[in-house]
Amino acid sequence: MAASELTDLTLSEASKLVEGGKVSPLELTEACIARTDALEPRLNTYITQTFETALAEAKAATAEIAAGRRIGPLHGIPFAIKDLYETAGVRTTAGSPTRDQFVPTEDAHTIALLKQAGIVMLGKLTLHEWAMGGTNVQAWYNTPKNPWDVTRITGGSSGGSGSAVAAGLCFGSLGTDTRGSIRIPASLCSITGLKPTYGRVSIRGIIPLSWSLDHSGPMARTVQDCALILNAIAGYDPLDATSADVPCPDFAAFMADDGLSGLTIGVPSNFFFDTEVVQPEVLAAVAAARDLLKGLGAEIREIEIPGPLEFNASSAFNAESAAYHERAVTAEPDKFSERIRTRLTTGQQITGMAYVRERWSQLELQQKMRGVLRDVDLILTPTSPTVAPTIAEASLPGADPTLLVHNTSPFNVMGLPTISVPCGFSSNGLPIGLQLTGRWWEEGTVLRAAHAYEQATEWHKRRPTP
Repeated sequence: MAASELTDLTLSEASKLVEGGKVSPLELTEACIARTDALEPRLNTYITQTFETALAEAKAATAEIAAGRRIGPLHGIPFAIKDLYETAGVRTTAGSPTRDQFVPTEDAHTIALLKQAGIVMLGKLTLHEWAMGGTNVQAWYNTPKNPWDVTRITGGSSGGSGSAVAAGLCFGSLGTDTRGSIRIPASLCSITGLKPTYGRVSIRGIIPLSWSLDHSGPMARTVQDCALILNAIAGYDPLDATSADVPCPDFAAFMADDGLSGLTIGVPSNFFFDTEVVQPEVLAAVAAARDLLKGLGAEIREIEIPGPLEFNASSAFNAESAAYHERAVTAEPDKFSERIRTRLTTGQQITGMAYVRERWSQLELQQKMRGVLRDVDLILTPTSPTVAPTIAEASLPGADPTLLVHNTSPFNVMGLPTISVPCGFSSNGLPIGLQLTGRWWEEGTVLRAAHAYEQATEWHKRRPTP
């Protein structure tokens, strides 16, 4: 197969070809590197490339598989990782000059698990500074570009991951999600991104943003791809205080379920479809997705989600970030961009009482959601209320920093598993994402519904030409 054909494959397709001996990990890796060499000057996805090491890993994986020692579906598959995950021997910048030369001695727990699964590591991808933003407009490193229109943002903070996967520079990535940072770039770049239940995937070794809201999860081209990655990274980590000791099923097995008969999907009448916030073309695409899911056998029911949904734990979020950065922002304030420095210094002023009130409000909102989710299996909403704005628009001093997280942040506060899948394009060719959210620990139901929708549509098969 030609290199361009290889980089058009999904992770699952590439894995099957490797398993059947039709393609080698070395061929996949060389194809990804060649495509990166051609597109990276336009896309700015990488902070650190580890191509020499990747080629050595790919050669080793090729030999192991040829000798009958294939580990599993991720063995020999090229990945690139958000540069918030600590990687032994490879610098981890978090998008900040304070970490420009920081080289960890240990891998984040999830990176260690991916290595055990046999992946090939291509390098580290760009992100919003300290993961503290939804645009990925960078202050210190190059701003990544959306492969559907390089004048547009990728979304953030896992924007390098969104762009790299969409453009075929790698077959899978890990992002982090504190207020929407996996799902926003997934929506704006037309890929699939899954935020699992809070505690399902370890966050040990990931530079924190907000301990009580941080999630780790997969980003790839399809739902099946994300399920395969989740199989590798999910599970209890006794060294992570946020990790939950809950059994993990085979998430990929949920792809085998035909249709959606027996599932009830709730469509909120409030907040998530606010016409003053959500663009008309987004509303139309999501309405079409709702009707298609009904045609696949799901019962669609209008619901109201108790609020206040505008509450997004901002005080808790900022206080926890300020606690982590307290020494650095005091010692080296000039190495933080003005917007991030202001957020952190403001966070330092939050009182213990304000923090406790917000954490209690978080528990109250979670309790209210238990009542909602007794009556429905899933909740359907738009992912991002808008298509990707231009980089210039997102850089304006008056740009609303909360717009992109409007529909994603509530599900971080609740800790619910939620996925974004492509569901259409605007009239000017920009991606639109559908968000499906399930009950705690029921990622399988989320994956099942998302996969059924995906298989009934062609949106995920479109490829950008950056």
